[in-house]
Amino acid sequence: MRRVVVTGLGAVTPIGNNVPDYWNGLVNGVNGIAPITRFDTTDFKSTLAAEVKNFDPSAVLDKGTARKTDLYTQYALVSADEAMKDSGLEGNIAEEELGVYFGSGVGGIETTLENYAGLLAGGPKKVSPQFVPKMIINIAAGQIAIRFHAHGNAMCMSTACATGTTAIGEAYRAIKDGYLTAAICGGSESSVNPLCVAGFINCMALSQATDPDAASLPFDSRRAGFVLGEGAATLILEEYEHAVARGAKIYAEMCGYGATCDAHHVTAPDPEATYTAKAIEKALAGVDYSTGSLYINAHGTGTSLNDTTETKAFKLAFGDGAKEVKISSTKSMTGHMLGAAGAAEAIACIKALETGILPPTINLTSPDPVCDLDYVPCKAQNVQVDTAISTSLGFGGHNACIAFRRVK
Repeated sequence: MRRVVVTGLGAVTPIGNNVPDYWNGLVNGVNGIAPITRFDTTDFKSTLAAEVKNFDPSAVLDKGTARKTDLYTQYALVSADEAMKDSGLEGNIAEEELGVYFGSGVGGIETTLENYAGLLAGGPKKVSPQFVPKMIINIAAGQIAIRFHAHGNAMCMSTACATGTTAIGEAYRAIKDGYLTAAICGGSESSVNPLCVAGFINCMALSQATDPDAASLPFDSRRAGFVLGEGAATLILEEYEHAVARGAKIYAEMCGYGATCDAHHVTAPDPEATYTAKAIEKALAGVDYSTGSLYINAHGTGTSLNDTTETKAFKLAFGDGAKEVKISSTKSMTGHMLGAAGAAEAIACIKALETGILPPTINLTSPDPVCDLDYVPCKAQNVQVDTAISTSLGFGGHNACIAFRRVK
């Protein structure tokens, strides 16, 4: 089996539009949640979101490309551009050996809403000829492949809130099993709009808090729903020997991936947590690790069901060792970036391994007695860990877990 390493990172997030700013925001506990600015929330029960701020794609995208792409694709392209520049891979790999595994939860919904409004107002002639290629859920993957001449397979993953993690995991398998030498992988989302917010409100998923510091509260007894976020994150995965031969910087080794399905409910996780735990176990199968040197970036949405289910899954997977594990939810700062969440959280894992700093779960001041593990409350901790995993749970019962370790 071939080894797989991480050689590039890119991010557009509610707390920073590149990896250095994003990571600085995480370790300093910056809260990216604020009142929604995209539309009038007068009639909405939920009025907060974690929006991307001051986003300017002009350094990466020309005006024509920007005009022909949905915002979620723009986020994807900007984060992919950062990751590819960081990796130094462009021009140093056979084009047919480079693939793309990139997904989204809902794709170009902003474009869909704009064109539906045009259809209602002026009939079919008001629907843009760019409508379909702007809104389809695979187009971020396609646009990334076009930009970087990635002639290996270009795949769109969509497993709801587990999308980013699934994309990275499937790219890992493709490289490990010899189908590709490297892959651009991750997820992107832009869904802070009236339709999505109303939909999440009406399925009882969103926090209705008005105080940004009391809104996204993973593992806290006060939690009452997640806060919608947005953005994109990209990893460059590469076969180890290829990375070494070209002198690439190696952030970490990806050492495992596990995916399961609860097959239980369309939105709720299975409270037994059996298959969430199995995804974790699969990701760590064959990995030499100790619970005392393990960091977990939890899915940690701040919903009642998710956080109790994840806590139970960690106890099932690690037994008594669960008490030794350091765990945090960076959604306390970024909100829930949906299809981009898993990729952004993978970067948090990788940077934790690189720096020896564990990002906190901010505003965790009233821990739920049922969530009784070490969730790194309020402030970052300086702890060198050797292994880090990211867990993701998606509507439809999708569970995914990816594992990284420091390169030895």
